[in-house]
Amino acid sequence: MSKPLLEVQDLAVAFGNRTVVEGVSFTIHKGETVALVGESGSGKSVTALSLLQLLPYPLASHPRGSICLQGRELVGAKPPLLQEIRGNRVAMIFQEPMTSLNPLHTIERQVAESLIVHRGLDRRAARLRTLELLQQVGLAEAERRLDAFPHQLSGGQRQRVMIAMALANEPDLLIADEPTTALDVTLQAQILRLLKTEQKRLGMALLMITHDLTIVRKVAERVCVMNAGRIVEEGSVSEVLDHPQHPYTQHLISAEPGGRPVRVEGEVPVVLTARDVRVWFPIRRGILQRTVDQVRAVDGISLQIRAGRTVGIVGESGSGKTTLGFALLRLEQSQGEIQFLDQDIQRLTTRQIRPLRREMQIVFQDPFGSLSPRLSVEGIVGEGLTVHRLGQNAEEREKMIIDALGEVGLEPEFRHRYPHELSGGQRQRVAIARAMVLKPRLVVLDEPTSALDRSVQAQIVDLLRTLQVRHQLAYLFISHDLKVVRALADEVMVMHNGRVVEQGSVEEVFQNPRDAYTRALLAAAFEMEEPPRAA
Repeated sequence: MSKPLLEVQDLAVAFGNRTVVEGVSFTIHKGETVALVGESGSGKSVTALSLLQLLPYPLASHPRGSICLQGRELVGAKPPLLQEIRGNRVAMIFQEPMTSLNPLHTIERQVAESLIVHRGLDRRAARLRTLELLQQVGLAEAERRLDAFPHQLSGGQRQRVMIAMALANEPDLLIADEPTTALDVTLQAQILRLLKTEQKRLGMALLMITHDLTIVRKVAERVCVMNAGRIVEEGSVSEVLDHPQHPYTQHLISAEPGGRPVRVEGEVPVVLTARDVRVWFPIRRGILQRTVDQVRAVDGISLQIRAGRTVGIVGESGSGKTTLGFALLRLEQSQGEIQFLDQDIQRLTTRQIRPLRREMQIVFQDPFGSLSPRLSVEGIVGEGLTVHRLGQNAEEREKMIIDALGEVGLEPEFRHRYPHELSGGQRQRVAIARAMVLKPRLVVLDEPTSALDRSVQAQIVDLLRTLQVRHQLAYLFISHDLKVVRALADEVMVMHNGRVVEQGSVEEVFQNPRDAYTRALLAAAFEMEEPPRAA
């Protein structure tokens, strides 16, 4: 076999006196795809950042180890060598494109930057090459997007921009750190196909960092499983995933959200009824900003949610799922009828609806973004108690907070921690506790498991199911993950371009989809799960 493109030997990474990666060794050959898998905190991203020496040095250090790229040592390399390598010979797609892209710069400027730095192109040539790259990665209306800012693009569009930036200089090695996290199944399939197409075209090596084993089966030839900073198992994808030897690998493979909702027999009360709900955003043009058209984010949707039942909402990014959830809670202005506990809440003023807020709660998609970094867990969970004047005194409120944390599986001492001190799963449990401490009747769950490891997803789904049975909660569950929807929802609504294209029981819709769009969603999910065929 030819000499490896990248060779990592006995790599260790320490933050101060704490070693977080220990004895990591692996190789990547030209044109090969290697997957680095493991749960959050296993050391995957730290290892990836080490390859380009992007860790916060001197806070981080390498007590020992070597990273060789085509015979050149990168550990402790001088800035001129690293500048030549980064974004040129080795490129990286970061996990969260919204935070990785500069919010103050246009898409053109960000993609063109590496072309100007590494290729010496002038502005005009860089613009033409940028447009070519954006078209290459399938960004719709690429010429119009050149002057757009990151917040004006969807998640899938931002991810395509990140890929265009990474491919700009046709690197020898592409590092993709969770490139499809929080994307719906159709976008996941598109992004993975795009990466494989570009890999084949350029003959580049690909290091895929992920916690999703279905992605590993789809794209990789070899896999390294990381746990607690070490590689515990390595081999071909078929060897490791079909015949796992290490207990941790076996745990990863078996950790899938499963089970079905527990339904209460008999008639249960209706908590929320919505009829012909519409959310239209005006498109304004010209100096006078006249309305020339409408974006129909939610267009005439009706639904009913009963106590102890879950209605799942699925669809691609931009289909209107989250906007619908916000509208039902009166967090987004809408037209149509919304009845909550037999009250028409559309007619209520802000002051009149305030007492009902404790009865309707939401768990947001990104717990880190929705939890205040300035408040402790006690302050976050207890804020609603103070607002709604629940509990006679501070001692009683503290007991309510401890009880809420206990319900979501967190020890009482967690109330003294801050969000940055918690893992992703722990932060999501705090977000759930914040909602549950008020004893609501309805909870909107907006992608609550999208960025979590499979094992943590399974725990959160079990937790939500337990809380629903215990308190007879009504859930509106918004997700792009069809496995999680199948595990938690009784009914499902499929949204596309602001409209419901199919609606019914989970079994009926999943087994006998009638609409072409539903069939496409299910086909994309099945394609993601399908193991690669032998050559």
